[in-house]
Amino acid sequence: MKKRLPIIIIAVLVVVFAGLGFYSHQKSKIKYNTSYVNGNTAGNLYNAGLFCEKNGTVYFANPDDDYRLYSMDTNGNHLKKLSYDRVMYINADDHYVYYVRNNENNGTGFDFFSYARNSLCRIDQNGENTKILDKDPCLYASLVGNYIYYLHYDDKDATTLYKIGIDGKGRKKVYSPYIFTCSTLGQYIYTSGTESDGAIYQLDTASDSLSKVYECNSFKPIVTSDDNVYYMDVDQNNALVHTNMKSGHPVTLTKDSLDLYNVYGSSIFYQRYSEDNPALCMIKNDGSGYQELAQGNYSNINVTSSYIYFTDFKTKEMFCTPTDHPGTLTAFHPGVIKK
Repeated sequence: MKKRLPIIIIAVLVVVFAGLGFYSHQKSKIKYNTSYVNGNTAGNLYNAGLFCEKNGTVYFANPDDDYRLYSMDTNGNHLKKLSYDRVMYINADDHYVYYVRNNENNGTGFDFFSYARNSLCRIDQNGENTKILDKDPCLYASLVGNYIYYLHYDDKDATTLYKIGIDGKGRKKVYSPYIFTCSTLGQYIYTSGTESDGAIYQLDTASDSLSKVYECNSFKPIVTSDDNVYYMDVDQNNALVHTNMKSGHPVTLTKDSLDLYNVYGSSIFYQRYSEDNPALCMIKNDGSGYQELAQGNYSNINVTSSYIYFTDFKTKEMFCTPTDHPGTLTAFHPGVIKK
């Protein structure tokens, strides 16, 4: 029996290590998307992508904790800290959260947290297994299926359009002049213009081919569905216009000059540009129901199913108001989790 004991121990260890190896392999196995899932709304991504709602969970840059990555439910409960990274351009699918690090001034004092400061990252939804997908400076990341399209910067080509797989493979320059990647609809990305014009173009991510789909002079278009598009009309001093790209007949929804805007359902939220009377405003998507939400200059208008979030341009304080009944502003202070 004593002679057989080492053999038994070795056999048990082999089984244990094999099991651990299988578990580690399964844990590290990438979960791919089976469709052209989009990672966030166009309006949120145009506004720095500080909030992203997926399956009842909101992933966000917490202003109380130097904009580090947190999650909560749509009502602001069940707060969790997912990462020490300061984040922007947040995207999510059923398995992962994707974001651009914004660690220029994280204040941690540790070089570890400053590594690849503006890199493109992927993290499990429970906050584990951070992976750098592209360590170079990145902006305007947008998930389309199993690829992330984003603006990439290097000393050779400056800012260009890139894509990379969610597994970190297949990094490729797609288009030399950079274009905004925010407005996605299935496999398509819609953008305003190239180097030569302000028309609306469609990038088909199945082939990475770019084609003009609507003639206008636009800025930051948001395509919702059925070829409906909203855009800031450069020829009308950035007034907001809606049209159907197939039938035409553009309608000016508000003649206010816009700094930025976000479309959510039947509502449009925007910052009115004015030297004397700037304000955060809203209208219905047919131009009716004008309402002034707050006097002053605001930025980063992000919308979830429960709240609209925005930042005071001067004080940098973040506020929110209910999405279904906008009105009273409340300072957004979710709190800090020490981790």
